[in-house]
Amino acid sequence: MSAAAGVVDGRRSRRRRGIPLGRDFGKLWTAAAFSNLADGVGRVAVPLIATTLTRDPLAISAISALAFLPWLVFGLPAGMVVDRFDRRRIMAIANTLRGAAAVGLAVLTATGTITIWWLFAGVLVFGLGETLFDNATNAIVPALVPRRGLDRANGFLQAAQITIDNFVSAPIGGVLFAVSLALPLWVGATGYLVPIVLALLLPISAARPLQEPRTESTAEGSTATAPVIATGEPLAAGERVVAPDDAADPAPRGSAAERAASVSAGEAFSYLWRHRFLRAMVLFTCIVGSAFAFAQAPIFLYFLDEQSVDPAAIGLVTAGIGLGALGGSLIAPALVQRFTRGPVLLGANLVAALGLFGVWAAPEPITATLAYATMACAVSIWNVPWGALRQAIVPGRLFGRVLGIIRSLTWGIFPFSTLLGGWVARFDLRLPFVVAAAVTLVATVVSARLLLAASRHNDPAP
Repeated sequence: MSAAAGVVDGRRSRRRRGIPLGRDFGKLWTAAAFSNLADGVGRVAVPLIATTLTRDPLAISAISALAFLPWLVFGLPAGMVVDRFDRRRIMAIANTLRGAAAVGLAVLTATGTITIWWLFAGVLVFGLGETLFDNATNAIVPALVPRRGLDRANGFLQAAQITIDNFVSAPIGGVLFAVSLALPLWVGATGYLVPIVLALLLPISAARPLQEPRTESTAEGSTATAPVIATGEPLAAGERVVAPDDAADPAPRGSAAERAASVSAGEAFSYLWRHRFLRAMVLFTCIVGSAFAFAQAPIFLYFLDEQSVDPAAIGLVTAGIGLGALGGSLIAPALVQRFTRGPVLLGANLVAALGLFGVWAAPEPITATLAYATMACAVSIWNVPWGALRQAIVPGRLFGRVLGIIRSLTWGIFPFSTLLGGWVARFDLRLPFVVAAAVTLVATVVSARLLLAASRHNDPAP
């Protein structure tokens, strides 16, 4: 075997094993994991506490609606904050806010003075912190991993979120709720502490936007030196890289930090509007995401009242649903590698529609859980390439604001969809699922060509 063939085989072997993501990504992953632990416990505890105060589907759905409301009001400002300031500190401040809110709700619950209005207020604070923490986390990923590792990195992050939310925190939250109403909130408050420390330990390259690609290696066989990314791994010839800013100066003259600070919200809006593909994808995501939020509105009452699940067992139901979501996040990178992003995005939405139909028709809890798990699996598969697609297309200096705009437009309308789903559930707890299934199916069929075109987009637009 020639030396050249050995190098090629070595590269292929390394790609089969997976692209190394580095220790710094490990810190980010761990910070996200502990935040997901706290989020998951609260996500189960707060609606269950609400069911002890009211059985009105509209009031219960308001809990989920208010969780998304900050994305409508604060999504874009959060993106501007992420682009202008140290992203590590933003993550720490966001979790400090959420931890304080969890402690406040725990005290009110323990003293018997909790009301539905306090729950509404607490959920708003949780959502505000989420806009900051999630925007910063997503914006940091391209600074820590190579472009060809984005799908894998996003898969790991989503796998952590699903595993901890559903297999660790959700079952624990249900059991803790059965022991004491306030106990899940105390545990959740503790879970927000670790990410504060880990966020501050991230490298300075994670603190601010990356520069635009400075170096592009030449074709295979070129003598050009391969650039080195933040993890220190040299890239193969022929690959582009977004290099981190010079760590010697927190804000070097002409740096990406200064350029990002000079970017207005209007410029970010203009960028998104001019990018026809990204603009159309955001519109599609708004429609399908709203359908999912519409269906999710009565989920707790659906299992409690329609399927007669005991409140203490809700955590087991969410764990079953999480099994599907976890499977989706784990297989998504492999599916993208084999079929490319377009077919994966199309297939995921078709399967999600089938899963929603299954929840509507389910005769008992196990079948309902399996159907919902199928839908969750499909949504997880969608999230991985969609997240990597945004990171690949949007330039680093604009990413925080563009992501803020995207989430303001998509997640910002979820509260209205959720409230509408809760209102429809007053008539029939099953009805939101079949309506959401129909909307998802029609939107996916109409947008099939758009979704398939995702395979052709993998570089920042000018």
